[in-house]
Amino acid sequence: MSIPKFKRILIAVDEETFSQTIIDYSKALDLNSESSIALLIVVPPIPPDQLGFDPVLGQQSVVVPELVDVEQKFANEFINKFKKQFPEVGDITTYTKIGTPAQEIINLSQAWNADLIVMGTHGRTGFDHFISGSVSESVTRKASCPILIIPTKVD
Repeated sequence: MSIPKFKRILIAVDEETFSQTIIDYSKALDLNSESSIALLIVVPPIPPDQLGFDPVLGQQSVVVPELVDVEQKFANEFINKFKKQFPEVGDITTYTKIGTPAQEIINLSQAWNADLIVMGTHGRTGFDHFISGSVSESVTRKASCPILIIPTKVD
């Protein structure tokens, strides 16, 4: 069996400093002018209590829609700096989504027809893993293409 060359690579980064490591591993792939990259950053939804929602009173005291705009602007600036690191790639598209990270990664990988997903894992264990779950674990269960997962503890 021959392994096909990856041509459509979805790279999911987050706002952590670890994102550069994910990019570095992605650059180690055999990329060229025939390659296409989708750079994705997912901004989790803003919790209702940060928007002034009082669960006891069941009403919103202050709504700050500008917060979403600020988050999205920051995410766009963050992801665009990585775009410049792939001069050899023929087609690079950036995506900034607001939603659940695992679901947005899966949705884009299917809609964009990715043949590889590159992402990191924060390596949470115990109670943290139980509460927050694992984005990489969820993507692994639902993805229809191979996944390269970069652990945070890479030397």
